Amino acid sequence: MQPRARIHADPSLDLDIDLDLFDRIPDSLVLLILNKLADVRSLGRCAAVSKRFNMLVPLVHDIHVKIDRVVTVDGDSDEGSNPSPKPRSLFSHFLKLMLFTLLKPFNHLRNTNGGNKPLFPQLSHHSPAQVLKNFTHVRNLKIELPAGDVGTEDGVLLKWRAEFGSTLQNCVILGGTRIDCKPTTDQEPSVEDNGSIPESFYTNGGLKLRVVWTISSLIAASTRHYLLRPIIKDHPTLMSLVLTDADGQGTLSMGVDQLKDFREKPLSASASSNRTQVPASNMKLRYAPYLELPGGMGMQGATLVVIKPSIEGSNASNISRKETDAFVCGAFDGPFKAAVRALMKRRTYLLEMNGF
Repeated sequence: MQPRARIHADPSLDLDIDLDLFDRIPDSLVLLILNKLADVRSLGRCAAVSKRFNMLVPLVHDIHVKIDRVVTVDGDSDEGSNPSPKPRSLFSHFLKLMLFTLLKPFNHLRNTNGGNKPLFPQLSHHSPAQVLKNFTHVRNLKIELPAGDVGTEDGVLLKWRAEFGSTLQNCVILGGTRIDCKPTTDQEPSVEDNGSIPESFYTNGGLKLRVVWTISSLIAASTRHYLLRPIIKDHPTLMSLVLTDADGQGTLSMGVDQLKDFREKPLSASASSNRTQVPASNMKLRYAPYLELPGGMGMQGATLVVIKPSIEGSNASNISRKETDAFVCGAFDGPFKAAVRALMKRRTYLLEMNGF
C-alpha cells in the first residue's frame, strides 16, 4: 500500500500574514485603474474602502457623472404616472429639464437592494459642481443627462453637436422627419430630387419645422453651456468637457482651446433667460427628400444645418472652413455619419441668423 502523500509549505513562500498584498501595488497603477472606472458614484464607493483609496480617489483625472432622473419644480420625478409627458411648451420644458437636472441630480438615487433609502444621502441635494469639488485633478469630464432636451414627435430624428468656447464656435444639426429601419424597395428618389430643395418644402411647413429644430437645439446648447460655469471655474486642470444625454440627442463639447477661451473672455448671457447668448451666425442648409443609409436604414426629409458665427475677413473664414468641415464630418457615428457625408454633397443654401 502506497504511503499517503504529505503536503509541505514552501519556505520561500512564507509571508507575513499581516501584510496586505494589495499594498504592494504602486499608487500610479491604482490611479490608472480608478481612471478607467471613471463613474463618480463608483469612485465614491471606492473612497470608502480604505484610507489609501480615500486619498487617491480625489486625484483621478477622468470622471463620468451620470444623472439618472430629472427633478421637477415640486420635487417629484418626471417618471411618475405619465412616463413620457408632453411638455406644455418647448422652452418651459427645457428650462425645467436643465435647471433641475443640474441642480439636483442625485436627489432620487435609490439603493438597489430595495426600499426608499437614498444610496448616498450626503449627495442627495448636491449639484455636479458640489459633487466634483473634492476632485482636484480632473482633466476629462463627461456629464450625461437622462434624456434629450428638445421634444420631438414620434419617429422624428433630431441630433445636434455644438462646440463652445466663451460663446458658440460650431454647431451641426442633423434631422429627419422619419427613420425607416427596413426601407421599402418602392422608395425611390423624388422626381424633384435634383439636388435642389423642392418647392413643396416651402409650402408644406418643411422649412418652418427646420427653423424650429435649429432654434430649439441652439437654446438647448447655450443653456447647457451657461450652467457649466461653476464647474469650469472650480477645475482649472480641465482639458476636455462633454455634456451629453442618454438619448444621444445632443452633445456639447469643449476642448483645451475652448476652455482657455471660456476662462479668458467674458461670457455674454442672454437677457431673456439663464443661457449664453447665441451670436449672429451664418447657416448652411442641405436637404434630401430621402437617403438610404448603411445597416438597412432610410431617412426621409434628411436635413443638415451647419451653424457658424459670422466672421469678418476672408482669411479667417478660409481657415475656419476646414476646421468646420472636419467638425461636421466627425460629429456623429454609425449610419448618421454616412448621412452627414451624403448631405455634404448636396446643394448648399445659405441663411443668416441674428443673435438671440
